[in-house]
Amino acid sequence: MHTPPHTAYVEAAAGVRLWTEARGDAEAPALLLVMGAQASGLGWPEPLVEALAERHRVIRYDHRDTGRSTWSYEQAPYRLADLAEDVVAVLDGLGVERAHLVGMSMGGLLTQLVLADHPDRVLSATLLGTSACSTTPYVAPDGTRVPAEELPGVDPRILEEWARPVEDHGPEAELDRRVRHWKLLNGDQIPFDAEWFRELERRIIEHTGRYDTSGAHARADQSGLVRTEALAATEVPTLVVAATAEPVFPPPHPQHLVQVIHGARLVEIPGMGHALPRQVLGPLADAILRHTLGV
Repeated sequence: MHTPPHTAYVEAAAGVRLWTEARGDAEAPALLLVMGAQASGLGWPEPLVEALAERHRVIRYDHRDTGRSTWSYEQAPYRLADLAEDVVAVLDGLGVERAHLVGMSMGGLLTQLVLADHPDRVLSATLLGTSACSTTPYVAPDGTRVPAEELPGVDPRILEEWARPVEDHGPEAELDRRVRHWKLLNGDQIPFDAEWFRELERRIIEHTGRYDTSGAHARADQSGLVRTEALAATEVPTLVVAATAEPVFPPPHPQHLVQVIHGARLVEIPGMGHALPRQVLGPLADAILRHTLGV
């Protein structure tokens, strides 16, 4: 029998409150979902959250300047690294001593920071669609050493989309823009279901109560994100998800992560890009649960 989701606000900093939602057995091991830049916690699709909640107390939350959390950047700019401390603030606010962390995109970066700075709070880590917080070169199968900063970059089509100004033409036009963005992030291997993503974004807009985006995470100070030594020495079990159609952090970024994080394992999800369409949710939930339940 499913327990209904429980929502609560936690204080992350002076004047900053974060919206959180927890579901599943309150006595089960906690699993905290950490979303990407400018993404509400509702960016984690319901079927995935429900599947994980079969075995965990699943927590998702809205970053600052997303969803129902405080939109504070214009009045009080913060560093991207501060968002990693927000992860710990969510655990503190909900009385969670240690949790499994699952981070996607920017959330994968934040998960690495917590893994490095607060390993005592992390039962395990799962990283998807992200790059390493490390200066260690990537060693290719043929032995070639590739500097971290020379690994492949973002698909030019996505860079072109990101460069376009976001103009206000009303909520339906904003939904059109978001769906166009998701189509690029989806990659070229799984058929794109525009209605699936339109409905996802419609729920996010209803949840948020507004349809604009702040762009805060793209403007935040990105200094102080390297954790080379701590990641190389970590004892926290880490799973890296390799998405074969990933257009933002394409291969070999996942392979690089496995090299720089001590003991990390790799699992590949065929067809997956930088999005969560329904086709990948089952395989992703299975991979996460095999990892968390094996810890």
